[in-house]
Amino acid sequence: MTQELIDLRSCILEQRYNDALAIVDELEGMSKKAIIQQIKSFLKILLIHLIKNQIEQRLTNSWAACIRNAVVGIQDINLKENKKSYYINVDEWEDLILEEVIEKAIADASDEVLNGAYNQFQLEEMIDKTQLIAKGCQFLSLTYEHSAKSLPKAIAEVLIQLPGGESWFYRK
Repeated sequence: MTQELIDLRSCILEQRYNDALAIVDELEGMSKKAIIQQIKSFLKILLIHLIKNQIEQRLTNSWAACIRNAVVGIQDINLKENKKSYYINVDEWEDLILEEVIEKAIADASDEVLNGAYNQFQLEEMIDKTQLIAKGCQFLSLTYEHSAKSLPKAIAEVLIQLPGGESWFYRK
């Protein structure tokens, strides 16, 4: 990106505005790609912990924290600077999960579920993908419905509904 900024400065100083605009377009594309990649990373973490919860039928403090942090991170990154639109709209999550994230999440979760008892192919057969995607989308929809301030409480209300969620919430 440093070279692009140097080139942009040169184009402006030399009054080559069409070239400068092309560089700006390139920089915008690079920025959007980085943001989408960051969102996918958070989404993968969310799915890994939902897979662990689905298979192991329990919820730990660590998993709850990872789910909460992933959803909060997605909300923060997904909202564009204008605070009115999103990089990924609410109706686009299912396709993104199916096309780009779920297989990676399953592969990574296979190392963690029951201490790596299943390889990714075995784990894939065990998972209810429809339920997994629905639960993931339920968490993601919260990012459109709640402010940053109220989101953690809304996440906790959904966490309680997960297998082992009640005993996690009422542990004290």
